[in-house]
Amino acid sequence: MRIVVFGVGGVGGYFGGKLANAGMDVTFIARGKNLQALKEKGLRVDSLEGDFVVNPVQATENPSEVGQVDAVILGVKAWQVPAAADYLRPLIGTNSYVLPLQNGVEACDQLAAVLGENHVMGGLCYVVSFIVAPGHIKHAGMVPRIIFGELDGRRSDRSELLLKAFSAAGVGAEISPDINVSIWEKFLFIASLSGVGAVTRVPVGVARAIPETRRLYEQCIKEIASLAEARGVKLEQGAAGITMAKIDSLPPEATASMQRDIMAGLPSELSGQNGAVVRLAKEAGISTPVNDFFYASLLPQEQSAGAEAQSKN
Repeated sequence: MRIVVFGVGGVGGYFGGKLANAGMDVTFIARGKNLQALKEKGLRVDSLEGDFVVNPVQATENPSEVGQVDAVILGVKAWQVPAAADYLRPLIGTNSYVLPLQNGVEACDQLAAVLGENHVMGGLCYVVSFIVAPGHIKHAGMVPRIIFGELDGRRSDRSELLLKAFSAAGVGAEISPDINVSIWEKFLFIASLSGVGAVTRVPVGVARAIPETRRLYEQCIKEIASLAEARGVKLEQGAAGITMAKIDSLPPEATASMQRDIMAGLPSELSGQNGAVVRLAKEAGISTPVNDFFYASLLPQEQSAGAEAQSKN
């Protein structure tokens, strides 16, 4: 099984690293200092479940050098998915598929619009991980878990092969019977965690302990659950309470990647998380005042970060 990891950040670096460390045929698509570090020193992952280094690694900036593969694990940020979709074309053969692991609910549709629905498998993951330095990833929280499945709900041969690959690499993985529901259940968690964290700029342990900010989590979760229902997504009964329990189970020092990017003045997934709630809620004709507040409050800095990033390119 030939696998490409496109985007070697906290998510792609961790899960791709686990696969490569287990001896799988994995090629990393990276650029700049990250690519240089991978070629010179390999990939280092510091993990709560055991540190490891993959060296040498297969890494390149150009997908055309790799050719068609079985699976592409897409680890870029949500706002980078539309541009990445076209860049993936040289990797896609008749039976190839892309597994997006972004925080959000729009990646599958964005990829399918470019590559075709049969070349997309729905996916999500739970892990607190981030880049320490080029070629160096740190897993800092949560038991890493990956969930995926065919968009039509069938249990396919290719999903079974991917499950075997992750299991052989020591990654907790499962095939979802309804990946759309699973993606929305994750969305309840991550968009609420990100929104509250980005506005308050404190770790989850602080925000959940203060009644006023704890209510923001609860209200944000309820708004997203209402949006899911309006879009015909049948969430598990009690999904809101389950989501709040996940937030309560996080290490006190935990922060979401969107929060960290915003606090660092970098482009973030605001548009794909709380911004997506606002857009989709307008389409559905429902009110989401807490998410409206998060999005409006954070948008000026997001636009500034985006403009600065473009000026450097």
